[in-house]
Amino acid sequence: MDSVRNALDVGYRAIDTAQIYGNEADVGQAIAESGVKRSDLFVTTKIWTDNLARTKLVPSLRESLEKLRTDHVDLTLIHWPAPGNGVALPEYMEALAEAKALGLTRQIGVSNFNIELTRQAIDVVGNGEIATNQIELSPYLQGRKLTAFLQEQGITVTSYMTLAYGKVLKDAVLAQIAAKHRATVAQVALAWALQLGYAVIPSSTRRENLASNLLARDLALDADDMALIGTLERNGREVDPEGLAPVWD
Repeated sequence: MDSVRNALDVGYRAIDTAQIYGNEADVGQAIAESGVKRSDLFVTTKIWTDNLARTKLVPSLRESLEKLRTDHVDLTLIHWPAPGNGVALPEYMEALAEAKALGLTRQIGVSNFNIELTRQAIDVVGNGEIATNQIELSPYLQGRKLTAFLQEQGITVTSYMTLAYGKVLKDAVLAQIAAKHRATVAQVALAWALQLGYAVIPSSTRRENLASNLLARDLALDADDMALIGTLERNGREVDPEGLAPVWD
């Protein structure tokens, strides 16, 4: 809860949570105590795989809203496609569309979907309905094929794990670029994703890092910097849970 309170305090206005994180009630309390108007916030939550069935999705989202102390979220995502879960994609995408129709969420989207599953999701809910695909991306995992497809479809790319669990912070190439701009390596990695047009959701618990990461918005990398970062691709995926993840592109 302190990290949410600190984030709001230093200027963040987008909050990303999920049913499986077990912190929706804490997030709701932090928002309530922050004094920040609900209309100034963009709140995202994600439906866990246990709640994908048509009979469970909307009730589970109502529970999330109670915990978050709000009558709607701004964005609701399917957290993982969970191909072996026994709930077919059309069933949960239709239920997600129903949640939007009921006014429980302003926008809907997906997370950790590959190209084929994103296509299937579009087929169910229609063009222009999927706001984002939230995927793991970092200088070590650049996902060029998937991100190109999403951008062609007009679907915002949301990048999580942009610092690869901190692994990129030790990178010599990024350190060289950071020194050139008198920035931190974290700021360089985040600015790289922002300049590619991605929404970025860095996670940090320390107030000084939260404040520092926010400054990545003001860092302009040049074409040479971006080309250098492009050479760091190594398919360095950090998150790949068996039974939940798709076959990656």
